[in-house]
Parts: sequence; C-alpha cells; structure tokens
Amino acid sequence: WTFEDLGATNGSFVGGRRVRGSTELRPGDRIQLGPDVVFRFSITDESEAELQQKLFDSSTRDGLTQLYNRRYFDERLVAEIAYARRHATPLCLIMMDVDRFKAINDSLGHLVGDSVLRAVADEVVRVVRTEDVVARYGGEELVVLARATGHDAGARLAERIRAAIADLDVTPPPPASEVKVTISLGVAALDEVPKGAPDSALLDLADERLYAAKEAGRNRIVTGKEAT
Repeated sequence: WTFEDLGATNGSFVGGRRVRGSTELRPGDRIQLGPDVVFRFSITDESEAELQQKLFDSSTRDGLTQLYNRRYFDERLVAEIAYARRHATPLCLIMMDVDRFKAINDSLGHLVGDSVLRAVADEVVRVVRTEDVVARYGGEELVVLARATGHDAGARLAERIRAAIADLDVTPPPPASEVKVTISLGVAALDEVPKGAPDSALLDLADERLYAAKEAGRNRIVTGKEAT
C-alpha cells in the first residue's frame, strides 16, 4: 500500500514527514492532509471491519427503530446548516409525532407500541430519499433533515409521509390485531430562520408547527403557510 501526493498545495504528511511523491504505508501510520485532516492507516480483515461497523452503528443508531439517534442528528443538524449557509443552498426540517401514541401503549401494551414505532420508522425511510437524514428524536417523535430542499418541496415531502403512514396497517405481535396509525408533522425551512439565529432555531420552528398540527386535530401538516 502506498500514499502519493499529487501536488497538494496545503501539504500531506505520513508519520509526521512531508510527502513529496509517494511513500510506502505501514499499519498504524498517521496520514495528515493539510492542517486539520488526519487519518490512521490500518489493514483489517472482514470480521474486524464488521466489528468496527457494529460499534459505529451502536453509537449512532437508535436500538428500537434503527434510525439515527438524537446525538447523531444534533451533530448533523449543525453540519448541514453550516453547509447550506456556506453554499447558499436550501435546507428543510420535518418534525413528526405519532398521534395518540400514549393511548396505544396504555391500551395495547408496550410491545404493540414498539411495533408501531418500528413500522412508522420503516415507512418514513421508504418514502424519503437516501441522502435525507431520518432520526428518532425522542419517544414517538421522528425528524427528517432534507438537504437541498426548500419550503414548498419539504411540505410536499411531509404530505407524502403523512399519507403513507395513514395508509399503513401495523401488524403487532399476537394476540393484538392490526393497528391504524396517523402522524402530525411540522415543516420549517432554513430561509425562514433569521440570519445569526442559533442552529436550534430551525428545530424550534418545526416543533412549534408540529404542536400546531396536533392542536388543529392531528393527522395533518403545518407549514407556516397552510394546514392540510
């Protein structure tokens, strides 16, 4: 394995030594690109690579739904907002909540509630794009972060999600029968947030609209322009 510098203007280093041309790599070598980016070179077999992937997933994924967890989402939110502002591209956030979820848990049990959350999560992932970030924000709240998506496109995506969940029949473990589920959604776009506002302002706006959707009767979206 070799590392080759093709004329990088900010310099590249292996083991602290500036590379000019190519150099042989050995397991454990530290590769530095410019002042800020550092990699560690290692050779792993298939089982080691699988273990590392499992460790990464356990730190970023929610155990029940296998969506990204809140910690990972919070980190991505900061990064995506910074990217959108730097490149002047749109960004949309959709926050959603399973309607009357407490009643499902109380009347049918937590196993049924878990089945509902997993089914809703799977359906949301099916509807959105691969590049969209879908996370379990907490309890029965899920969130979608859609890059390069403005307010109107985000509202259309939210409506597709709402309609898909409304058509979903959740089959929980016996002896419970099929459960019908609906969700409420709040949509907010980055260009609605004042410049200089904290990153949490986008999340707060989506959450405010989610609450408005709940208050308006559930199974609907609120976008700030209209409710459907």
